[in-house]
Parts: sequence; C-alpha cells; structure tokens
Amino acid sequence: MYSHSSSGPHTASAPQQRSTHQSVRRVVPATLLLLVLLVLWEVYVRCSGISPRTVPAPSAIFTATVDTFPELITASAITAYEGIAGFAVAVLLGIGLGLGMYMWRSIQDSIYPILAAAQTIPLITIAPLFIIWFGFEPIGKVVITAIFATFPIAIQTFRGCKAVPQFFADVALTCGATRAWTLWHVTLRVAAPQIFTGLRVSAAYVFATAATAEYLGARNGLGIWLQAAFNSFRTPLIFSATAVIVILTGLLLGFISLCEWLLIGFDDTKE
Repeated sequence: MYSHSSSGPHTASAPQQRSTHQSVRRVVPATLLLLVLLVLWEVYVRCSGISPRTVPAPSAIFTATVDTFPELITASAITAYEGIAGFAVAVLLGIGLGLGMYMWRSIQDSIYPILAAAQTIPLITIAPLFIIWFGFEPIGKVVITAIFATFPIAIQTFRGCKAVPQFFADVALTCGATRAWTLWHVTLRVAAPQIFTGLRVSAAYVFATAATAEYLGARNGLGIWLQAAFNSFRTPLIFSATAVIVILTGLLLGFISLCEWLLIGFDDTKE
C-alpha cells in the first residue's frame, strides 16, 4: 500500500518531466548552432577586412545596440504595440470568419475569395491609402497588420473544423448537448491544433508587417529606425532592428505555444 501511494506523485509528474527534457533537447542544438554562426561571422569580418558598412561584426552590432538602447526601446515599443494589437484583432476576425465559413456555405463562398485576394495585394500598394485614411498614427499600422494576419487564422480554423469527423458532433448531440456546446467543446477542441498552426503562421509575420508599414510612412517605430539607419549608412543599427523583430516574434510564438499547452495540454506521445 505504501509503495503504491508513494509512486503516485512521481507518475503524475512524468509527462511534465518528459516535456521539460524534450524542450531542452530542442533548444540546445539551436543555441549551439547560433553561437557557432556568430563566432564564424565575427572571425570572417575581422579576417576579411570587409567594410563595416557592408557587413558589421556581431560585436559592432552589440556595441551599436547598447549605445542607442533607449531610442531602440522606444521604437520597439511602438512596433510591438502595432503588431500585438493587429494580431489580437486578426485572432478574433480569423477565428470568427473561419467558424462562419464552416457553419454557413454562403459565408464561405463570399468571404473566402476576398480573404485570398487580400493576401495577393502588395503591402507597398495599399500602405499609401492607409496613410491618407489614418495619417501617420499607429492605428493605420494596426489595421494593415490585422488584414494580412487574418487569412492564415481564418483558413486554418475553417480547415480544422471541416476535418473533424461528423460523428463526433453527432454523438454529443445525441447525448443531449446543444449545438453551441458541441461547437465549443467538440469541434473547436478537436480542431485546436490546426487553429494554433494558423496562429503561428500569422504571428511569424506581424511585427515585420508593422515595421514595413512604418517604413512607408510613420512618426516612429522600427520602420522609421530602419529608414534612418539606412539613410545614414549605419548598418549595425539595421541589424539591431532586425534582431528586435526576431526577438518579438519569438516571444509571441512562445506565448502561443504556452496558450496551446494550457488549453489542450502537452502531447507526451511525441518523442
């Protein structure tokens, strides 16, 4: 009896320990590869004598980042706000439109072509229109980011719901569940992994989209930072802004993975 009860906590924590070990195994190789690439980059720049305006060394990028850190943080905060706000709007619109296309064929026939067409429009062609409509304020960049981020979420939500076997819902309805309960607890639950895939695809581009929109017209932000760095030939600062966009994107992707783990759990069958 004693041995059985004492093994309970250890057994319950096994999936969490396995999850931690798998996370470490995924992070370590990428970290080591990044360090090796940075060292090779530094050695190449120092040994080749290439101009810092062409390819700055990682040490020069780090120094320039530290020297301009307060200004960089201010610009990054604006771009982060635009990207996060645009992504939040895209999540609501994308999941709502995806469910609408799944539930009503008329919405699918009318909305899907519009969503697909919106993805084919180059950002550079519509950014001037948003400057005319919204001026140089961040709200215009939020709208642009939301437009380009909605499509992957809507499509993956629609496809994920369509992929759920019909008998799953039939069983719930037969047992007395309402259609709303079945949609929330059955269809969306089963389709959740594919919906989160759409969220990741969308999140991978939101900050880059916001910065590009800023570059075409804004008062502040990483886009303006990049424009000023380019005009003054301060190449290290271009890499600084790029690194910030990568970090912001990584944080958002990590937050999405955390939400997925909290909502649908960790699949401990994957090794």
